[in-house]
Amino acid sequence: MQRCSNGWMAAMLGVSLVMSAVGHSQADTPITRSERCNRLSQQLDEAIETHAEAAQVAQAKVLQKKATRYCADRKQAQGIRTYATALKLLGVTPDDPSQ
Repeated sequence: MQRCSNGWMAAMLGVSLVMSAVGHSQADTPITRSERCNRLSQQLDEAIETHAEAAQVAQAKVLQKKATRYCADRKQAQGIRTYATALKLLGVTPDDPSQ
């Protein structure tokens, strides 16, 4: 009887270790540049709504159009930098995907 319960405990431990390893690998997967473009685009939309009276909103919208074009043209690195510039123009810190 003792051997049987030890076997089950070892099996359950193995399954839990495998499941935790799978969970960690998915959580640690870095986001793609396309996902980063989408997240920054949403953040900029929210920032423009929040800072609607700011004088820099017009400039931020111009930068947003440029960034959208860059991301659509597979130049995500330039798009990400442009979104970050627009957010900083409005006084907003771009979200860090590593946090």
